[in-house]
Amino acid sequence: MTTKQITAVNTNEKIKRLYETAFPEDEQIPWKDLMRLVEEMPLDFTAYYDGENFIGFTIVYPRKSINWFWYFAVCEELRGKGYGQKILTQMIEHYKGQSFVLDMESPTQVSENIDQRKRRQNFYFRNGFRDTNVYRTYNDITMTIMMRGEGTFTMKDWDDIIHELQQFWWPDDIEEE
Repeated sequence: MTTKQITAVNTNEKIKRLYETAFPEDEQIPWKDLMRLVEEMPLDFTAYYDGENFIGFTIVYPRKSINWFWYFAVCEELRGKGYGQKILTQMIEHYKGQSFVLDMESPTQVSENIDQRKRRQNFYFRNGFRDTNVYRTYNDITMTIMMRGEGTFTMKDWDDIIHELQQFWWPDDIEEE
């Protein structure tokens, strides 16, 4: 498996299509805005390939204390073939010794994709993640915050990450403290 760092200049239609189909629209940043953020933020946007075949991508917001695994997607036709495991293993090795968090659709919320949510959470449990018991709700979707590594994760930690991100997403909306 090979990797390629993605920028707004070298992205392609396959990556964009996977982004737009793998995540509910309510969880997506508009593609144009995401590409702006990729250029302005310290994001690790990586595409994964098996030979010449595109497998999937990850976007990580690397931070000093806790890295946020922002987006992680495998092409639909390749799911269940071990590629997600290979990508996650490679990411864990890349960020060895560091803590990570991710948010995922909660498997405790009644939904049409409850089985998918449970499978996703079990995948993360098998890979050393734990439920932080921190939840956020956006557009009626409850998100569970999962963590891997040392330490704890609190609502204040979540708010700190969001405050950092606001500097890039909505710089004019930041209140002076």
